[in-house]
Amino acid sequence: MKVNAYEKGDISIIEPSGKLMGGIDTGELDEKLYALLGRNKLKVVLDLGKTDWMNSSGIAILIHHWKKFNDAGGHLRLANLTDRIEKIMVIAKLTSVFEVFDTLDDAIKSFK
Repeated sequence: MKVNAYEKGDISIIEPSGKLMGGIDTGELDEKLYALLGRNKLKVVLDLGKTDWMNSSGIAILIHHWKKFNDAGGHLRLANLTDRIEKIMVIAKLTSVFEVFDTLDDAIKSFK
């Protein structure tokens, strides 16, 4: 898994690409999200448009970080879910937990 990170104003964008499977595959994603928390960057969009697959470990990582940001008074939002990822999120009923947006722009606008 490769993870691209950048900012648009005060909103941090994280773009993982590849498989979100836990373990070694998600170490960089974990590090980037913890670094944002450490710098008090509490508006984050996880753009999953390039994420091919996610298993239960990947879901656990998303939930873990959603809780961390929520506890810190921040927001971790999801955007650009592929059809495969969206099906997983719906089956797991996580679309009622996460704020999910069709596009990155919609997710960014939701912070205003």
